Amino acid sequence: MKNSKKLLSNSLKELMKKKPVEQISIREIAESAGLNRQTFYYHFEDIYDLMRWTFQQEALVLIDAHESAKVWQEGLLQLFHYLDENRDIYLCALQSLGRKHIKRFFYSDIHNIIHRVVHEFGMKLHAQEEYVSFLSHFFTLALGAVVESWLNGELEQTPEELIAMIDLFIQDQLRGAEQRIAAKKQIKPVL
Repeated sequence: MKNSKKLLSNSLKELMKKKPVEQISIREIAESAGLNRQTFYYHFEDIYDLMRWTFQQEALVLIDAHESAKVWQEGLLQLFHYLDENRDIYLCALQSLGRKHIKRFFYSDIHNIIHRVVHEFGMKLHAQEEYVSFLSHFFTLALGAVVESWLNGELEQTPEELIAMIDLFIQDQLRGAEQRIAAKKQIKPVL
């Protein structure tokens, strides 16, 4: 069963290298995979469902395997390398579907991973859950924008350079939060 899914996924990726998603039919995907349309519909509702499954199986698993705050950079670095190797496919998806649909595919999975990392940092700072949720949302959107900009060639940094900058940004934010909390503790209310 998973083998059929993988065959369909590989077929979609090969077709996406040649043309936009909206010009790809389910029949083409199935035939290219050596399967029939019924097999496609047994596993997936439509092409977008197949694309979501492909993204989850290949890209998001790289981050998920490195979910703790100590090694998230390695997972993100692997994700950038994977996206670089499959740039044509992801640019096709981005151009065909637009940011709104790509966000829908990635947002919940990336948000859950980032939330775990931010929550781990937030525990150290005794941050309120509302603030941790806000930071998770903020970093998820920011990371998505950085990835999109990088895929489109607007950022020239290597994946390693981007990860170093993202890590520095997060560390700066945490240091600022630590200083803010320390300053609040030192100020005693005047009665």
